[in-house]
Amino acid sequence: MLKISTNPHMQTSRNTKSLMLDVVIALMPAAVAAVLFFGLDALRVILTSVAGCVMFEYLACRYWLKIKNTTSDYSAIITGLLLAYNLPSTMPCWMILIGSFVAIIIAKVCFGGLGCNIFNPALVGRVFLFISFPVQMTVWPNPHFLSLFSPDGSTGATTLRMLKSMNNSGEISAEMYTIDELPSYLDMFLGNVGGCIGEISALALLLGLGYMLWRKVITWHIPFYYLATVLVMTTILYYTTGNAKFLPMAHLLSGGLMLGAIFMATDYTTSPMTVKGQIIYAICCGFLTVIIRSFSAYPEGVSFAILIMNAFVPLIDKFAVQRYYGEKK
Repeated sequence: MLKISTNPHMQTSRNTKSLMLDVVIALMPAAVAAVLFFGLDALRVILTSVAGCVMFEYLACRYWLKIKNTTSDYSAIITGLLLAYNLPSTMPCWMILIGSFVAIIIAKVCFGGLGCNIFNPALVGRVFLFISFPVQMTVWPNPHFLSLFSPDGSTGATTLRMLKSMNNSGEISAEMYTIDELPSYLDMFLGNVGGCIGEISALALLLGLGYMLWRKVITWHIPFYYLATVLVMTTILYYTTGNAKFLPMAHLLSGGLMLGAIFMATDYTTSPMTVKGQIIYAICCGFLTVIIRSFSAYPEGVSFAILIMNAFVPLIDKFAVQRYYGEKK
């Protein structure tokens, strides 16, 4: 069939399905790290979240929208993985399914499906669960490397919660925590820390970043400027205040920063189209993340920062458009 359209006319073997499959592959190192440190509980969370997202998208396509099944493009699997990575390993299955429903039906299908949603579905599901079930969303089991289960069931504070509780001399004031000192940078890098199952290992997330850059699924601009903004701001705060809670490397390697900057802020649908727009977007995400982490009641700010900036993407695209070829200066 002859297709008539405006230029450029370019044929490529890449399509939505192949791009999404690359993202799934890039997310696998984080899944391995989650199971290594949190055991079968992490696997249960991942499988429940992915199954829930795929099921709700299938049901929506068949019985509500009555369109062709879109679960084969792997986008629902990615949403399920990212939602799971933003949850603790102790999250009950029924709560995970509620989060999957919110992510797929409310944040994605109600906006028209893949390519039409204005907010990242996984983050919408995560924030909904955080507001609805704050106790379950803030229980952090201590990691037990190569253990199928946590034998003592011990829980502790995340690195960001400990940073939040620090005084100017670097002492952690909260006595309720079973961990009374910050983990080493090596533990933060490898993943031997408490937290959501997919955010703990910076190494695993960086491997995923390297794969996506190699496959040209994303560009380096959003992850680099997001992480650089957080590093620069916390460095300035640390050296101007002398307060240990602003330790730059601790902020860089802990929480959902790496996960958000690499996999969620770079979402095609909810991020700007131009390089200039992506840089503005990433810097604003980094700025908001540091502000929320440092001066609000919440120790983490990545989810809120990305969702806030998702709302500004149309405005950024409007004022950061590329100059058309042949346009007068």
